[in-house]
Amino acid sequence: MSDLTLCPSCQSPTPPAVLAEAHDYAFWHKADGACPACVQQALLQTLLQGGDEALHEQIQAEWPLDAAAAFGALPTPLRLHADPRFTGQGITLAVLDSGFYPHADLTRPYNRIRAWVNATTKPVTVVRFQPNEVPQWPGWDAAAANQWHGTMTAVTAAGNGYLSHGLYSGLANEANLVLIQVHNDRGIHNPAIVRALHWVAEHQAEFGIRVVNMSFGGDPVSELRGNPVDTAVADLVAGNIVVTVAAGNDGQRRLVPPATAPEALTIGGLDDHNTFDHEAVSLWHSNYGLGDDAGFKPELVAPSIWVAAPVLPRTAVAREAAALFQQRGSPVIEKRIAALKLITPHYQHVDGTSFAAPLVASTVTCMLEANPVLTPPLIRQILQQTATPIPGVPRERQGAGALTAGTAVALALREQHETLVDSLNLPYIDDKTITFRLVDHHATQVRLFGTWDGWKEHILSEIEAGVWQVKWPLLPNGRYAYKFLIDQTNWLDDPANPRKVANNFGGFNSLLIINS
Repeated sequence: MSDLTLCPSCQSPTPPAVLAEAHDYAFWHKADGACPACVQQALLQTLLQGGDEALHEQIQAEWPLDAAAAFGALPTPLRLHADPRFTGQGITLAVLDSGFYPHADLTRPYNRIRAWVNATTKPVTVVRFQPNEVPQWPGWDAAAANQWHGTMTAVTAAGNGYLSHGLYSGLANEANLVLIQVHNDRGIHNPAIVRALHWVAEHQAEFGIRVVNMSFGGDPVSELRGNPVDTAVADLVAGNIVVTVAAGNDGQRRLVPPATAPEALTIGGLDDHNTFDHEAVSLWHSNYGLGDDAGFKPELVAPSIWVAAPVLPRTAVAREAAALFQQRGSPVIEKRIAALKLITPHYQHVDGTSFAAPLVASTVTCMLEANPVLTPPLIRQILQQTATPIPGVPRERQGAGALTAGTAVALALREQHETLVDSLNLPYIDDKTITFRLVDHHATQVRLFGTWDGWKEHILSEIEAGVWQVKWPLLPNGRYAYKFLIDQTNWLDDPANPRKVANNFGGFNSLLIINS
């Protein structure tokens, strides 16, 4: 205990170096620091109290720079209203990209990288790992430029936020990973992509691979139909693997493999302006195309700017970031932090559909944890059914609309129940009643609390195994907050309802709007 200091806020014993990390965040100005839990609660309180405008005003007053850059990026699970009950556990995600580094967010406190694969060699090079191993492979510590992109996409999808004490985690933060390199000194070309996809098909059962993400473009082809990359994607999907790919960032009616694959989920970009305001979203300048019998591309869009991702360790940027945060406070230092898009010494915000695609891949991974029997066509249907259309944007540019991760996982759960598959919009409101419903197959009791009667307790009935429901008389027009309590210990905002409102505890309640 001698090497620990009491947190000034909550009195938790904490290492002094961890207390000092509070000063990595622009909103924290108390000299004595705080433990990670207090810093995270303060961040959420700052963000949620009075809305984003108040947050940006506060930061702008302290740091006279671009407010959004000074703050950094919203944590991904909060941005996408993820269901915290599902984190990809038991599912393996294969990430094809330029190169990788064994980042702490993937390897600590235990290793989740099951294999590193180099598909640029013939035959393919494979190094397998166990959870208790420290993964290393040829060139793992080279700090090479090609390692940056793949590390960021993998951590965006499945990082556990280890270097931020869980704050900047991905949605699938307990998933296993297979990392497949498709870049060599000549770049990324279709033969390596095809080898990688064939390898996935051959080793799907060994590693339990259910999802593949590709955030790059291959060689242009003269014929969209029948090119080897798209054919290999089709074979994976036929083998019960979901494939997500990035559309590209040029804003042109132009796609190259694998984004052209009809069976893939091609993901375009969305700019949510780093806020929770769903009315403020706009389209990112991502590529689009097709529209023939292959359907629209992209199928949907996801955040492609202000996404939290890791700084590549051992690089010049990582060394500069560490030095900058030791010196922060002057306008010159803050300007450089903003220019590098740094959030903390270990994370920065990034942009591009390269990061939108893994957000969808991580959502699919959580959907499969919630309901492992889902097939690729059904997952596609759920993602498109739950997407939120962006007003004023042509369908060919946005597909079905913006990803809503929590609602997609909620519908994946409900697909196990034939009587509930059509109940997309919850709570369900008719002329006389409001139906609240939660699917939880592990709960023994579910209770509902809301502002309409002063947060009184209402017990839900289990109408079938794992399906909990209560009905309430129709309320007067207005806005009401509510929340579920599972087994008297776990508070949960409604994962099927994307409307959220801040509570007084650094988190969210669900928002019910009655406008009859």
